[in-house]
Amino acid sequence: MNEMRMELLRQNPWKLMFKLCIPSIIGMLVIGLYSFMDAIFVGQMIGTSAMGAVSVAYPFTLFNSGIATLVGIGSASVLSRAVGKKDTVTVNKIMGNLIVLVAILSAVVTAVGMIFTRQLLMLSGAEGEILNLAEKYLRVIFIGSLFVNFAQSANMVMRGEGIMKKAMSFMMIGAILNIALDPLMILSFGDNGILGAAAATVISQITQAIITLLYFVRKSKTIRIHKVRLERSLLPQIFSIGFSAMLMQVMSFVQQTLLYNAASRYGGDTQIILIGAALRLQMFSFIPLWGMSQGLQPAVGTNYGAGDYERVKKITNVFLISSTMLAMFFWIPIELFPSTFLGLFIKDTTIVSEGIGSLRLIFCIFPSLGMMIMGLTFFQAIGSAKKASILVLLRQIAIFIPMVLLLPRLMGISGVWMASPITDFVVFVLTLALLIGEYRKFDTIKKKREFATE
Repeated sequence: MNEMRMELLRQNPWKLMFKLCIPSIIGMLVIGLYSFMDAIFVGQMIGTSAMGAVSVAYPFTLFNSGIATLVGIGSASVLSRAVGKKDTVTVNKIMGNLIVLVAILSAVVTAVGMIFTRQLLMLSGAEGEILNLAEKYLRVIFIGSLFVNFAQSANMVMRGEGIMKKAMSFMMIGAILNIALDPLMILSFGDNGILGAAAATVISQITQAIITLLYFVRKSKTIRIHKVRLERSLLPQIFSIGFSAMLMQVMSFVQQTLLYNAASRYGGDTQIILIGAALRLQMFSFIPLWGMSQGLQPAVGTNYGAGDYERVKKITNVFLISSTMLAMFFWIPIELFPSTFLGLFIKDTTIVSEGIGSLRLIFCIFPSLGMMIMGLTFFQAIGSAKKASILVLLRQIAIFIPMVLLLPRLMGISGVWMASPITDFVVFVLTLALLIGEYRKFDTIKKKREFATE
């Protein structure tokens, strides 16, 4: 722990960023391959309706992502600040508490999800063949809730400690296995190929969970599983920080459900299929930014815990610049070659042609998302739960919902596609304003310290 702590506190910010982010980005991309490859294999091997079904089902898998993020990000934030303070007592409580929280919350999601699968999917406007296929797929996915939630939340703790390469390798094992199993399972299930795609995902998640558990039981030198119990002293910190991160995942479910519903109302099945493909691309392009933010979290949290606020600013600025460049890496090719990317999911060239302008529209503000997600992670890392939650609530609910309800009434289907970029631009501006305000607080603290030492 001391060696990693010193690197976080002393290493050049640019070198530290690359060391933390490259394996983290690769790891998060690997996680994204689960649903991304499901959609590609299902779309190409089964059909367009099956791809639409997987896309409609995807927002409901965000309940699991929300649990993993709540427990994982909250625990990682507590861990990084404890490492900065050399608080080994808190460090030793992290994993036992995580296991109990994940087990309780996953049981709830599995029970509710299995019982109300069809009713949940109907909220998105799915019907007919798409609804029936989505129901089959989602029921199987909910079976794996416990395993995916433990694997992902524990992986976030590993990244919170700063051991990005190990975390990446565990995620790669699960994703590579999923990619290998997808076509085999689809073929082996015959007419129920969509069940095969879901089974491949669950098997991969179980494998990754077992490997992760064995690591914390046998291999980890810093964070071991001691007493498996709820640690009430940690819960307020975990929930306050993890809540904003969870909101971003769970409220994405609300966003996507409303988008599918509006697309169905104003454009029918064709628009559902196009929205599904566009959201897949957007989510996959967003994943590297989320991966970079996982590198920012231990760097900011540890330095903040150690009281080095000037270094916190320098590190954050490096990540803000780099995340914008990373976002443009995805934004440019999608804006230049939209038909190529839509064609990954949709074989019907007529539908692809209809979606070119819409894909460009929904991606138009994408470069700003780098700074936005870094700003959100910054506030989570320093323990500023209120500001992080405000940004998430604005993006996922307070601004987006009025946009998606109002704009289609004024502009038809174009309004559906414009709701997200307008929302993201407003939240981007607010994020920068809050960051500047926090930087000024750091400057004030610095001046007070200098005055006290004179």
